[in-house]
Amino acid sequence: MNRAALPHPDPEALAALGPDELAPVLDQRVEAAWELCREVHPDLPMPRVWLDLRGQCAGQAHFGRGGLRFNPVLYTENRLDFLVEVVPHEMAHWLVHHLKDGRQAKPHGREWQTVMRRLFGLAPRTTHRFDTGRASPAPHRYVCGCGEHGFTPRRHALASQGRRYRCRKCAQTLVYHPGSAFENAR
Repeated sequence: MNRAALPHPDPEALAALGPDELAPVLDQRVEAAWELCREVHPDLPMPRVWLDLRGQCAGQAHFGRGGLRFNPVLYTENRLDFLVEVVPHEMAHWLVHHLKDGRQAKPHGREWQTVMRRLFGLAPRTTHRFDTGRASPAPHRYVCGCGEHGFTPRRHALASQGRRYRCRKCAQTLVYHPGSAFENAR
């Protein structure tokens, strides 16, 4: 496999950045990936960039909105790996979609894998390995006889006010568990 085509960010400089300084670094990385893609497809439009994705997904090429969406929590917590892996991953989707017949290509199919390997010099991984606990849309943990369940902040607030919820599998009342791995990480 080739070497990574984009320059590797300095981990120490990246770690020293404050929250307000991270978005411009992401924009610069997307622009560098876009410039690389334009060597293959000179008419490729520049994607817009949003840091508004929630949940466990790190990134998303959103063709309807005309750009790339990224998860701000996962980016903040995994800065280096995010810039090295997630940005090229989403830019590869962007490029493939804009190629002739790209709209018929499978999301992680042969075309996308080729772009990842040959253009970006990266292994074509379809999933990330980031801890998604803080990014989860259901960060509050409740337990029952059969396992652990995630509650959204809204459902947790209702449960805190006395509303009761039962497990659909074992029918036991779900009980708040503040000692879960996520709550301890806060």
